[in-house]
Amino acid sequence: MVNKVILVGRLGKDPFMKSFSNDSLIAEFNLVTNESYSDREGNLMEQTEWHNIKVPSRRQAELVEKFLRKGSLIYLEGKLRTRSWEDREGIKRYTTEIVVENFRMLEPRRDQPQTAEQEAAGFQRYQRSTTPKFDEPDFNNFEEEQP
Repeated sequence: MVNKVILVGRLGKDPFMKSFSNDSLIAEFNLVTNESYSDREGNLMEQTEWHNIKVPSRRQAELVEKFLRKGSLIYLEGKLRTRSWEDREGIKRYTTEIVVENFRMLEPRRDQPQTAEQEAAGFQRYQRSTTPKFDEPDFNNFEEEQP
């Protein structure tokens, strides 16, 4: 079985850091993704999703704290986790979050100016690095089945 999530989106707010007595550190933030599609009448529709993100690795959480802010564009890989708790009224609540295994910033830090050409080149590098590579089939060496 596979539990794998891949998202490209923007932070919906600045990351929130949680530190614990055992010296662990967790970063939390919301990631916003958009999907465009055409409805039956041909109208362009857009659907926005907000994802709850947890970064449990101390080293990665420190990178999140140092470099990511609201609006930062990132690529992340992780897994879905659903957890439950009881609220103050004793009602059992559930939440689904994405636990990050690794992430990559897709644009330079906000304090570094960037031209449109540099931004386009960065996105093209991202596309090349994430596109799966397959061997070209050799159509000349296929043998036809004989009945």
